[in-house]
Amino acid sequence: MYKKLFFTAVCFFLVAFSAAAQQITRFGVVDTSRVYQAYFRNSAPVRNYETKKAAFQNEINRRTEEIQKLQQQKVDYESSGNESAAFRLESEITKKTDSLTEYTNAKNIELESLKKSLQNSDAFYKKLYSTLERVAESEGLSMIMSLQQANAVLWYSSSVDITDKVINALGL
Repeated sequence: MYKKLFFTAVCFFLVAFSAAAQQITRFGVVDTSRVYQAYFRNSAPVRNYETKKAAFQNEINRRTEEIQKLQQQKVDYESSGNESAAFRLESEITKKTDSLTEYTNAKNIELESLKKSLQNSDAFYKKLYSTLERVAESEGLSMIMSLQQANAVLWYSSSVDITDKVINALGL
C-alpha cells in the first residue's frame, strides 16, 4: 500500500514538475543599435546623409585651406614690411573665417536634422517590431529585452542574444 501511495505521489510530482517546466519563461536580448546600423548601412537615406556629410566636410576643408594660405601670405607681407597688404588680408581672413563658421554651424544643424529623421524612422521600427515578434515566436521566447537599456539587463547568456537572427530576418 505504501508502495502504491509512494508511486502515485512520485507520478503526481513528475507530472506537476513537467507541467511547471513547460511554463518556464524564456527570453532573448537584442542589441538594437547593431540592428539599426545593419538596417540603415545600405539604405538610400543613409547614403544621402553620408554623401552630404562628406561634401560638407570637403567644403570646410577647402575653405580652411584657403584661409591658411591667406594667413601665410599675411605673414609674408608682414615680414617684407608691406603693412597695407597685410592689413587688407587680415580683413579678408576675418570675413572668410566668419563665413566658414556660419557655414559650419548651418551644415551641422542640417546634418543633425537628417540624422534625427533617420533615427526616428517609423517604417524601420514597424518592421523591427514585427520581425522581433516572428523571431521570438519561432524561438519560443516570451520576452525580448534591448541591450541598450543596460540598467534593465544585469546579466545575460550569449545564448539568448538573437540580434544576428533579427538582422538575418530583416534580410540584411
